[in-house]
Amino acid sequence: MDRADAAPDTRPPLAVDIDGTLTDRHRVVDPRVFAALREWPAPVVLATGKALPYPVALCEFAGLATLVVAENGGVVCLDTDSHDELVIDGDRAAAERVAAAYREAGHDLGWGSLDLVNRWRETEIAVSRDAPLDPLREIAADHGLRVFDTGFAYHVVSPDVDKGRGLGIVADRLGRDSEEFVAIGDSENDVATFEAAGRSFAVANADDAATQAADQVTDTAYANGFFEALSTVRSSP
Repeated sequence: MDRADAAPDTRPPLAVDIDGTLTDRHRVVDPRVFAALREWPAPVVLATGKALPYPVALCEFAGLATLVVAENGGVVCLDTDSHDELVIDGDRAAAERVAAAYREAGHDLGWGSLDLVNRWRETEIAVSRDAPLDPLREIAADHGLRVFDTGFAYHVVSPDVDKGRGLGIVADRLGRDSEEFVAIGDSENDVATFEAAGRSFAVANADDAATQAADQVTDTAYANGFFEALSTVRSSP
């Protein structure tokens, strides 16, 4: 068959978590993902709990268009040839009040005095998983906020902010429906993305919330699970 007569590649756009999904258990990005993401023939959205500079840098070094949902949906960034927009949602001031009350209760955020984890956050606060969770949840609830346990940190976020909502914003700007996307992730903050997307995969290391919400759970963990999900999507009709 002539190349010009070949069927077009109809693989769907992706919404992919970073920590625990594109990494190993130590949060080291698997170098194989750079080519895999760059060569995917449809838009790739990085949807993460990390502050905006991290996924933007990953897009830069992977050679991807900047399509980012950061801070669990609190920040959405599109910086492409046809789109230039930054959407900030959530209440950083409220999260700061939770952090202050948490410290007053005798607890520490757990990142040391420099705290690079929170330095660039605009809508939430992240707390080390070495810190006690129950008092953090109680204080957050008192301030009308909630806490996500991503498996790498506790995130204090506004109740109406999540990755699924962020994905909806990106999809709308791209002229697509969020149900066109395949979502891949590993923790409870990915559940909203799974619900917004048309198809979802939890990698084998995923927590119970993500495992129960996903359409399919991979046999392999971390980045290997990501590649397994891609292989399944490629082979789907």
